[in-house]
Amino acid sequence: MPSFLELAPHKNLRTGRSVWSAQKHISIPVRPLRSSLRAEVVIVGAGISGAFMAHALSHFSSDILVLDRREPGLGSTHASTAMLQYEIDTPLIRLAEQRGFLSAKRAWLRSYRTTQDLIRLVRHEGISCGLEERDSLYLCGDELGSRAMAHEARARNRIGIDCQLLSARDLHTRFGIDRNGAILSEGAAVADPVALSRGLLQLARKRGARVLSPVDVHEVMAAHHGVVLDAGNHFIEAKQVFFCTGYETMKGLPVQNTRITSSWAASTRPHARYPSWLDKTLLWEAASPYLYARTSPDGRLIVGGEDADLDSPSYRAKTLDLKARRLKQKIEKLLPDFDVEWSHIWAGAFGESGDGLPIIGPVPGMPRCFMVMGFGGNGTIYSLIAAQMAPAFLKGRKAVDADLFAFR
Repeated sequence: MPSFLELAPHKNLRTGRSVWSAQKHISIPVRPLRSSLRAEVVIVGAGISGAFMAHALSHFSSDILVLDRREPGLGSTHASTAMLQYEIDTPLIRLAEQRGFLSAKRAWLRSYRTTQDLIRLVRHEGISCGLEERDSLYLCGDELGSRAMAHEARARNRIGIDCQLLSARDLHTRFGIDRNGAILSEGAAVADPVALSRGLLQLARKRGARVLSPVDVHEVMAAHHGVVLDAGNHFIEAKQVFFCTGYETMKGLPVQNTRITSSWAASTRPHARYPSWLDKTLLWEAASPYLYARTSPDGRLIVGGEDADLDSPSYRAKTLDLKARRLKQKIEKLLPDFDVEWSHIWAGAFGESGDGLPIIGPVPGMPRCFMVMGFGGNGTIYSLIAAQMAPAFLKGRKAVDADLFAFR
């Protein structure tokens, strides 16, 4: 007997005007679904996770369909601030408490390696997306004080991830920031997420992948011989389906401690006045909600945070100005003598899991169906991890680290 699942209804995933709306991006040719189709592989979602998936699987199949309710990259990807970090939202010492030391070590090392893989991939493929490498400065806050931060630094160095523990004095001397300490590390990066996702889709299209939009999948019927997607007036049959739907997930999935919340961000105009070290360093803090900041190649300061445990498009829209003021107050307090003026303010849905790790793998009870969800603050990195694991799923094999990211 086939199994059935429904996809979530169409959601308003972002509001306001994202900084990426000020950038020119390549156009991805799409076409509507005019008749029922068959394909070897179907990818539902044309954001950053679907784009990585299409790029990876296009090396193994030329019969790939990528479906989306919107144009490519215009869902949650357009709200991303694209801080490309190996540092998982859940500190290593906390993840070790939740999942055990060996699993935490594997997860952190996988995230570190994948971040470096992403940098190499973008350069090798020549994707123009404003990619720039950065250091990462992780400040003490109400989640990790100075003692816990020292413990975290020792744990990272112990597993082979080099980092430097800064005292309050070192932090003030080098960065002009008054906190009890910080961890400084290498290996992070920034990019334009819309340009990255479209660049990946463009490469997949050159190898035969087709992008269809708008296509709204309502129901999924899965059996051992294949999967049927109900798209309203037409059906799509596939041998394998990968759901990369971001924060519009399937109903009734057997997952625990996953939630959709809200997050806000703002950006200055180009060539803003800020400390020069920010052009080489990502800034974030061990706090809840945490503040983070990055710069862009054209000299914008992009600041985000103010997360709220509420998935409400109307709340996100009505609080844009309030959250922008709070972000301004926080960044000006952290960086004295810096007067912020926003040119773009936006908010978006933000999904996370209880342990900070994504869910990647076969959907229980749904043969030939695979899911990518629960991204947290590492969505771009986790999307690439999913794409790296996908060829094994395609071949019916167990992917490396599948146990770390399985449904739970």
